[in-house]
Amino acid sequence: MPFILETIIATRNADGSFHVRPYGLHRDGDEWIFLPFRPSPAIDNLARHPFLVASHPSDVRVLAGFLTGRSEWPLVPAETVDGVRLADTSGHMEMEVVGVEQDDVRPRFRCRVVHEVAHRAVTGFNRAQAAVLEAAILSTRLDRLPPDKIKDEIAYLKIAIDKCAGPQELEAWGWIIEKIGASVAL
Repeated sequence: MPFILETIIATRNADGSFHVRPYGLHRDGDEWIFLPFRPSPAIDNLARHPFLVASHPSDVRVLAGFLTGRSEWPLVPAETVDGVRLADTSGHMEMEVVGVEQDDVRPRFRCRVVHEVAHRAVTGFNRAQAAVLEAAILSTRLDRLPPDKIKDEIAYLKIAIDKCAGPQELEAWGWIIEKIGASVAL
């Protein structure tokens, strides 16, 4: 099974602004594979400017927020590449694309880390935070999964929310449930 790190990726747009969205990065030894689905501005951005910055948010509201139209999270300049990172992040990696495998659905960008910083200790996610993360990922697959599968997954993840969610997790969970509920009767 691949190791997939859920991150917020920033790539540089043609106009100098940045496309910032959640993506999973796949570890491959010392390198990382970035696999955006078409269509994604990140694909064209990396063809023009082969650098990306991956931020590791410790607040699940950031991931849930980006997936539910709440993308106004503070950004700061990256340290060694022309890019940006989340201002509030447990760490970030600045990467260079070193190879591309073209694909009609999901090209593979092989990346090497050129700079990495831990901004604070990573304590991991508690069960409620992990449930929000899984529900957030589920919300990106509404067009590919049967409604009964989605309902069953949400019911199971809600157990962790009910047991140990704090205010931040409850807020993020609400955003995700609202998004999913707009497509699937929960």
